[in-house]
Amino acid sequence: MERLGSIDTDKPPAARGRVLRHAVAGATVLSLLLVSACGRGGRPTEDVLPGGIPARTDLHRASSLPPQAIRTVARRDFGWRVIYHPGSAPANADQQAAVALCRLENRRVDRIEHVASAAPGDDPGTRLIDIFCG
Repeated sequence: MERLGSIDTDKPPAARGRVLRHAVAGATVLSLLLVSACGRGGRPTEDVLPGGIPARTDLHRASSLPPQAIRTVARRDFGWRVIYHPGSAPANADQQAAVALCRLENRRVDRIEHVASAAPGDDPGTRLIDIFCG
């Protein structure tokens, strides 16, 4: 009687050896597949944001605003959206962030629009701006 997952001791040694070799080969192939699935490891991503900006770019730092002022920097279809605390930022923060972010794309600032905060639960005191690069 044969059982699944076991080597039948009633078979000759050559047959048992073939079964064992097939099991080892299968485990090796499975191990190689698992290792290759994790292939990116610790290497930095080569993904690119719209505008040709590498995805590994630290956008908070690229905005040139103080770290304590920045809440969000996001690349959007139209350009950039920045949310920051004006009390922790320099007086010309809008222009400074716009120039720095558009420069990442080798473009000039076309316009900056102040957007009203829509959600009542938003971080109080923050300013939301949309930056359009030309």
